[in-house]
Amino acid sequence: MTVHSSKSQISSEGLLDARSQFVLAEIIKEHRRTGEPVGSRAIAERCASGAGWSAPTIRNVMSELEQAGLVEQPHTSAGRVPTDKGYRYYVDHLIGAARLSRVDTDTIDNLLGISHLSTGTGAARLMEGVSRLLSELSDNVGIVVSPPHAENRLLHVEFVALADGGIIVVMVFAPNVVQNRIVRTGETLSQDELDRTARYLNAEFTGKSLTAIRAEIIQLMRNEKALYDRLLRNAVLLFDRSLEDEESSAGDVYVDGASNILDKPEFANVARLRELFRTLEEKTRLVQILSECIAGSRAGDQARVRIGRELGAPSMQACALITAPYRVGAGGGVGTLGVVGPMRIEYARLMAVVNYVARRMETVFGEDAAAV
Repeated sequence: MTVHSSKSQISSEGLLDARSQFVLAEIIKEHRRTGEPVGSRAIAERCASGAGWSAPTIRNVMSELEQAGLVEQPHTSAGRVPTDKGYRYYVDHLIGAARLSRVDTDTIDNLLGISHLSTGTGAARLMEGVSRLLSELSDNVGIVVSPPHAENRLLHVEFVALADGGIIVVMVFAPNVVQNRIVRTGETLSQDELDRTARYLNAEFTGKSLTAIRAEIIQLMRNEKALYDRLLRNAVLLFDRSLEDEESSAGDVYVDGASNILDKPEFANVARLRELFRTLEEKTRLVQILSECIAGSRAGDQARVRIGRELGAPSMQACALITAPYRVGAGGGVGTLGVVGPMRIEYARLMAVVNYVARRMETVFGEDAAAV
């Protein structure tokens, strides 16, 4: 790298010159390795062979980076650490697309290649396994969120009469996700009536999403014929009870590896750590944060990165979140997966990991949907 000026330059567009980019990247690499503030001497030693890269010169560049808000000095006598703005610049301008190692791809393929969704809990087991996989590959927190229940496509429904008048509703959604619930209609329905109603519903609604089914049920409720046709009336009654609360329900959340962040220096503050754990345990808030991260994206899009204050949640201002969407089968709902860790996370590699896992999950779910 050739440098023609002893003074670093930051353009009006906020772009750094080559020297400043190099120093920022070196600060981030060293801080990621040690977790400690980085001094000018450490950077100068890494650049000893370059002309003009003395410790005083590095200190000047670091001061300019600090004035630009890209690094900060936690203590007067300490070195610098990157800010969330500095990491954002690094992600946007200084890293390229990483190639996953053979070890990473083999680890991912071994899990997803042997996963079969032939049982009702297969999808749940797969998502749980993927959250654990992401945690292990990142040494941080792995998260998987299934598509919102409103996007689930119905494959099959059954009704089973109980002795106390209740009815077990068994709904199978793509990709072979089974949900059971007990509903009460206030009426006595024979098993024969329930079977005939299930056959009608399977004929009319198989392959449709909960959102579409809800709209059609509402239309049936307005249809005078449903008042006089017992089959229609039973169908409306049973399915309306079965879908209560499902349409507005968020996807299921699978979190693994929260203990990985216990020994990270960024979370040495017990109060900060407690708040982060509380956020990770709060399903609704976590889904909201991940949904905001992939807002406007579609299945197949590349991983997105949110850093520090970009996440909006005070409990996550020391964190980075890397997410990617995935689709469950052709025409199915879109879920989210990702990794949460400190801001000094390994961005390039983990963006590649998250992308690769998302695409492999789509392949597995797509193969399962085709087999149904």
